[in-house]
Amino acid sequence: MEIYAKVLLWVVPFFLILILVEMAYGHFVGKQTYTFMDTLSSLSSGMTNILKDILGLGVVIVSYPFLLKHLAIFNLESSLLLYFIAFVCVDFASYWNHRLNHKINFFWNQHLIHHSSEEFNLACALRQSISDLLGYAALFLIPAAVLGVPREVITVLAPIHLFGQFWYHTQHIGKLGILEYILVTPSQHRVHHAINPIYIDKNLAAIFCVWDRWFGTFQEELEEEPPVYGVLKPVQTWNPLIINFQHLWGMIQDAWHTRLWGEKLLLWWKPTGHRPPDVIVQYPLKKISSDQPIEKYNPKASPLQKSWALFHWLSVTFMLFYFLANYTSYSPNQALLFGGLIFLCIFGFTSLMDGYTWSFPFEMGRSLLGLLFFAFPFQSDFYLTHLPVIFYFGLVYFSLSCVGLMVLKQERTLNSLNEE
Repeated sequence: MEIYAKVLLWVVPFFLILILVEMAYGHFVGKQTYTFMDTLSSLSSGMTNILKDILGLGVVIVSYPFLLKHLAIFNLESSLLLYFIAFVCVDFASYWNHRLNHKINFFWNQHLIHHSSEEFNLACALRQSISDLLGYAALFLIPAAVLGVPREVITVLAPIHLFGQFWYHTQHIGKLGILEYILVTPSQHRVHHAINPIYIDKNLAAIFCVWDRWFGTFQEELEEEPPVYGVLKPVQTWNPLIINFQHLWGMIQDAWHTRLWGEKLLLWWKPTGHRPPDVIVQYPLKKISSDQPIEKYNPKASPLQKSWALFHWLSVTFMLFYFLANYTSYSPNQALLFGGLIFLCIFGFTSLMDGYTWSFPFEMGRSLLGLLFFAFPFQSDFYLTHLPVIFYFGLVYFSLSCVGLMVLKQERTLNSLNEE
């Protein structure tokens, strides 16, 4: 985890720079693909995913070392060929894991967030899951285990494989000629993120598009069918933690409401989007279609609200980067406490972005809790001794948050009076 934290300190700023470049380019050519709140939501989602990985949240059901120990037939020597074979195995595994996420109700919950943005840009690439808490992905690496690919090689290639999927989340790059037959390209991935009927569940590969062509899930981007982005059941929120568990909560409700015992047990494993027939009648849900005009989720926000949301995102980003830079200074318990505080901050300010009526008292409680976090003797001793910068930053940030919330509350009250 220490090495991963150091890698993130270099990779994430690079991603942010590319996002800013894409924003600037979109503005220059008159084709802006970013909206303010959606972008903050995407970036905040990326932060939650980093936290989940760094804190090691989850339960490993099947590990790759276990499979390697019991299935290895060959013993490949370290070489460029080994790394190439291993990368192909990782990409093959990614395709089938991705396909599972798209096809089965239960697994769709942990992938929905990546498709939840109604925009398509580099920032939405950072919408990664925190609900994938069950470690079973090693099952798709059985070919690598049989070939005897060392665990260390998979460990090195896995983040490279993931980071290699960032660049093609853009609308500013057209088709790339012969590369369209070898690699996943922006054109192909635009198809993957679209809700047009012809595009649904297509182009599931991560790096090599040959898997889609071989296994029947390839679809070319058509000029006469512009992609419409999002999900068929719009999430209607900027809060990444809500998005992560929204589909799961819907399935729990459906399992509770249905009177069909078979559905209670099996709806989790049926095709994505399946709902019990009696629940569909009693509790219908609105679905959208690319054939109809779509109103994107975009609650009205004043310049003050947008500025305040940006202030929170910048502040929480600073805390996260400081956490990564000083990862070895934290004990496991201290890391969980500080990581939990950052999760709470993200949940709070993105809820305020949505304008929920409960978000103001929640945010005030969260800000006061943040002050108590650093004021508690056990915590203050630790931070003053080892991490004084974050101690004083935290006191200033949570104090300003309390003051700012009162200003925002006054603005909302005045707006309500003016509307009346």
